[in-house]
Amino acid sequence: METTTTPLLAGRCGWLRRRLRLKNPLSSELSGAVGDLGTFIPIVLTLTLVSNLDLSATLIFTGFYNIATGLLFDIPMPVQPMKSIAAVAVSETPHLTPSQIAAAGASTAATLLLLGATGAMSFLYNLIPLPVVRGVQLSQGLQFAFTAIKYVRYDYDTATLKPSSSPRSWLGLDGLILALAALLFIILSTGSGSDRDSAGDGDFAESSSNETQSRRRRLRLLSSIPSALVVFLVGLVLCFIRDPSIFKDLKFGPSKFKILNITWEDWKIGFVRAAIPQIPLSVLNSVIAVCKLSNDLFDKELSATTVSVSVGVMNLIGCWFGAMPVCHGAGGLAGQYRFGARSGLSVVFLGVGKLVVGLVFGNSFVRILSQFPIGILGVLLLFAGIELAMASKDMNTKEDSFIMLVCAAVSMTGSSAALGFGCGVVLYLLLKLRTLDSSSIALFSRSSDGSSETASPVA
Repeated sequence: METTTTPLLAGRCGWLRRRLRLKNPLSSELSGAVGDLGTFIPIVLTLTLVSNLDLSATLIFTGFYNIATGLLFDIPMPVQPMKSIAAVAVSETPHLTPSQIAAAGASTAATLLLLGATGAMSFLYNLIPLPVVRGVQLSQGLQFAFTAIKYVRYDYDTATLKPSSSPRSWLGLDGLILALAALLFIILSTGSGSDRDSAGDGDFAESSSNETQSRRRRLRLLSSIPSALVVFLVGLVLCFIRDPSIFKDLKFGPSKFKILNITWEDWKIGFVRAAIPQIPLSVLNSVIAVCKLSNDLFDKELSATTVSVSVGVMNLIGCWFGAMPVCHGAGGLAGQYRFGARSGLSVVFLGVGKLVVGLVFGNSFVRILSQFPIGILGVLLLFAGIELAMASKDMNTKEDSFIMLVCAAVSMTGSSAALGFGCGVVLYLLLKLRTLDSSSIALFSRSSDGSSETASPVA
């Protein structure tokens, strides 16, 4: 018995040790862990205030999701809100109830679980042309960047999940000067994002003839600064300075768990109003784009089936307890990578942090979130969006760039990734058909003895 169980236990321990290995300095992994909070915090805050989302359940379940997916995928796999469901929940009248939000999330999850379990998601992943995927990524990245700039320039309206029309003041603890200072600090410490990977390896040695030793030391030092973590901690401190009454409003201990009573009417409203627009976005951005981006950033191509099933399982568990519907997102992955996350251990740290906050403060933590400087979150979101959009830089031919840009333009103009995706696929097929028709002189050619043979078309 001992000889059969010991290798199994040793194998599992070895697997766990590999998953718990840092691939970057600890400070960089911690900085990358908060790289996607520019989207997480505003959406969670708005759903909590407008739709009575259970913040405690959301923090606890998303904390468990972060830990599980970090160990499973061994990359900083993000856990982000389902943005289309959140937008419908707070922007349309009447607002969706927590049960209807849960029904929408569970319906989307069931669809992705079915697509993953049947192998249909892997079929779609291998079928969709890369320029179309890059178009979706480019549009999502630019939309993040545009939203981030609005967060910095204008005050944030939690009732609509959108920046308001009133411009942000220059001074104050959430003013333009604070946001610009955070922006300059991140740029000076991380540059374009490429220094972090090159610092400490052969890139500096190869260019030693063009750089002084002091410059190399300075770049290495700046790249080691956990800029996103520093900016986030500054924001947390400012929360208490902006409203000192937070201290007395905080209540210790988790909120009580309760299973939602989801009626048939809730299922119908949640599916029709929120799940239908969310499903194509989840398929494209939460699964297909994430798998492509993981290969670009980490040289590790994830299984579309596993990612799809992961989204399904997470929500089919958490939504019943009132947790926010979540998915994996290419924007979150890009943001965490941009600020230094390279291993799954990075999001494990984030998950532990969410668990601690959810268990210690419960729903009262919304008092802290409501005072967090939105301008700082806008700065973090800006870098995440730019990093995601830069994934499209590998479109080297004019035809691929044409398809990508048309797909991105339609996605952004119609505010629908599904619409841009459809137009991109149609354009791709038309261009291939045009090439096929122009290069095939004849389907059949007559041989010298009078017999006909098929000519191979050149695509």
